[in-house]
Amino acid sequence: MTPILFYGVPSGCSFGSIVALEWLGQPYRLCRIQMPEAVSGADFRRINPAAETPAYLSAAGDVITESMAILNHIGARGIAQGLGHPQGSRDFDRLNQMLAYLNTSFFNAFAPLWHVLEHDLEGAARTALAEYGRDKVEKTHATLDALLGDGPWLLGERRSVADAYFAGIARWADYHAVLDRRDYPNLSRLYDRLQADPAVAFAHGIEAGRAPASGGGYQGEIALADALALLPR
Repeated sequence: MTPILFYGVPSGCSFGSIVALEWLGQPYRLCRIQMPEAVSGADFRRINPAAETPAYLSAAGDVITESMAILNHIGARGIAQGLGHPQGSRDFDRLNQMLAYLNTSFFNAFAPLWHVLEHDLEGAARTALAEYGRDKVEKTHATLDALLGDGPWLLGERRSVADAYFAGIARWADYHAVLDRRDYPNLSRLYDRLQADPAVAFAHGIEAGRAPASGGGYQGEIALADALALLPR
């Protein structure tokens, strides 16, 4: 079976998994999940009871949820390309460490800002939560900028699934207009490099509902109802 990635729009962190699949170059399909409507519906909860994207239906028919797990699965299939590394190796530990930082500290720094955007807060509560979120985003950007240093990619000389994940989350700083990325020159350099990458341009096109040309193994979209029919009984 051709694997299926269930990706969330608008601006889901599943963007990074699309980029990673494009870099992998092996056949895959996509299933578009509108947030918050479809992602919280009964049909998608059959895929992921937690009602979150991304989710991934593997070639073996297994459902994988959580970005870290999905990206490590893709990385294991892309060791030859440097996207991942053998478990137990030093490079695998470094990759897992970077993914963990992106998945916890960097991702979660934006949570207060998403809460402000999605809830009807007013006055002092809104101001306090927005300032708290801004402080968290600035701190995690400064930390990641230092971790990156002057290297071309998050883990050194070769891009990995960590860079793909970063591409999907880092754009939230622009979405919330919360900082000037140029204040973090190492991250700004990496972000610009990723924006020029064909796989990132492809993921932007997919999210926008266009039909961009794939440089990887994209086999087209599949409707959620059709994907559900492929689940193991």
